[in-house]
Order: sequence, then structure tokens, then C-alpha cells
Amino acid sequence: MESKNSTNIEINEGRQKGDKNRVLTILLFLLPALLIYTIFIIYPIISTLNYSLFNWNGIQKDMLFVGLQNYTNLLTDPAFWSALKNNLYVILVSIFIQIPLGLVMALILSSRLKGLKVLNVLFFLPYLMSTVAVGLLWVFMFDPINGSVNKLLEFLGFESIHWLASSGTAIIAVLIVIAWQFAPFFMILFRASIVGIPEELYEASDIDGANGLEQFFYVTLPSLMPTIVSSSILAVVGSLKTFDIFYVMLGGGSGNTTEILGTYMYRQSFVNFNMGYGSTIATMMLILALISVVIIQVIDFRRQKREEI
Repeated sequence: MESKNSTNIEINEGRQKGDKNRVLTILLFLLPALLIYTIFIIYPIISTLNYSLFNWNGIQKDMLFVGLQNYTNLLTDPAFWSALKNNLYVILVSIFIQIPLGLVMALILSSRLKGLKVLNVLFFLPYLMSTVAVGLLWVFMFDPINGSVNKLLEFLGFESIHWLASSGTAIIAVLIVIAWQFAPFFMILFRASIVGIPEELYEASDIDGANGLEQFFYVTLPSLMPTIVSSSILAVVGSLKTFDIFYVMLGGGSGNTTEILGTYMYRQSFVNFNMGYGSTIATMMLILALISVVIIQVIDFRRQKREEI
């Protein structure tokens, strides 16, 4: 009996030792990724939060602690609210144009049309291009005299528009470019999800007499809800972080009318040398992104609860 108990103890000790070795092995494999993530993600976030509490030009060593004064100034800064409004335009375009357009393209590629390989390349091509190259390309296309966009308008009987000269049309022009370039990204997500929908669901709906439109609303769309939620999160966060396309096409903004949070942060940090205030803007962008993600997750959680009921 004693030998049996001692054997069980040895087995348990061996299992515990094996579990410890397994955990140690996992940690060793995770360590390089965690180290890189800490250096390039966690540390910059903490540094930005720290800089936002100081009045600092980003060059000199002297840093004047001001506490939350930068945040107080930010909330009363008209330029900040104007930039945030323009970011909201980008968010709306991303959610209500980019995502539906990506879904439509994914449905087309999932159909049995001829020439799908060619369409696949054409749809995906804008996303493969550099954002700087895309911005410069569309600047030439929006040229008021020789641009192809105005040539098309004149051919259709409309007057030419100075797209990038005024704030109203400049925002519209950039939003068109953003939707054109990034809709293929959501197309990829939806295409992968559509492939994963069980064929049995469509076969069952055929037996029930459902047409193509009914299959979309009762089979395809509900199956794509997790992807739609993920796409919405990516769209909102990406819209708040956007910078390069506005900077390339509009030179960082004409006054405050076409400024976004990214260009405003850049201007305060590296043009006006107000690194503390620029860090405050960056921190506010992080806070807005986190709030947006939480809101989307809560809405999706409630949706799932209603479906369970």
C-alpha cells in the first residue's frame, strides 16, 4: 500500500515538473514577442501619457509639469473639435461606405460570374498601393484643369470643381480616396467569412424555397455578423489614427477646416514644437478609440443576448 502511494506521489511530482517545464517553454517562446511589444507599443504609450502632463518643446531637457492643464486646454480648443468632427466624417464613411462596399465586392467574388480572377485583381489593387502613391495619384486626378475627374464631369455636362481648393470639397475628395483604397481590406475579411459559411445552410434554404435575396438576409448576413463587428472596430480605430492620406493630399490641413486629429497632433508636436500638447492629442485619440471599441462590443453583446432569447 505504501509503495503504491509513493508511486502515485512520484507520478504527481513528475506531472507537476512537466507542467512547469511546459509553462517555462511557452514563456520562453513568448518572450521575444512580448519584449518587442513592450518596447514599441507599451513604452511609447506610457511615455506619451507622461509627456501629456508637461509643457515641453520636445528638444530641451527642461520639462515644466502642468498636470491636467493640457487636457483642459484641449477641451476648450476649437481646432481640436474641428479636427474631431473631420475624423467623425472618416468614421462614418468607413462604416457606411467602406464596409458595405467591401461586402458587395466579396459577394461578387463569391458568385459564379465569369472573369472573377480579373475582378479579384482589380478590386484588390488599390489596397496594394502605397498610401503616399495613392494620395499623389489622386491629387493629379483632382487637378482642376487637366485632372481626369473634372474631365469626366465636363464630359457629363457638369462644371469643373476645384476639389482641393476649398474645405468642403477637399474633405469629400479625401473621403472618396479613403473609401476607394481601403474597401478592399474589408472585402478580404468578408470573402474569408463567406467561404466559411456551411453549404448546408444554403441547401436548406433552397429546400424551403428561399430566393437569393432571402438567402442573403437570413443566411449570409447573420453568419457575417462577427466579421461585421470586427470590421467596425477596425474601421473606427483606423479612422481615428488616419494621417498620411490627409497629409499628402492636403498638406496637413488648410487652417483648421480640413485638419484631423493626426495632422493636428503632428503640427503641434513637430511644427509648433509643443510636444506636451501633441502628446495630449495622441492620448485623447487613444481614449476615443478605446471608448469606441467598448461601445461596439456592448452593442454586439446585447445583440447576441437578444438572439439567444
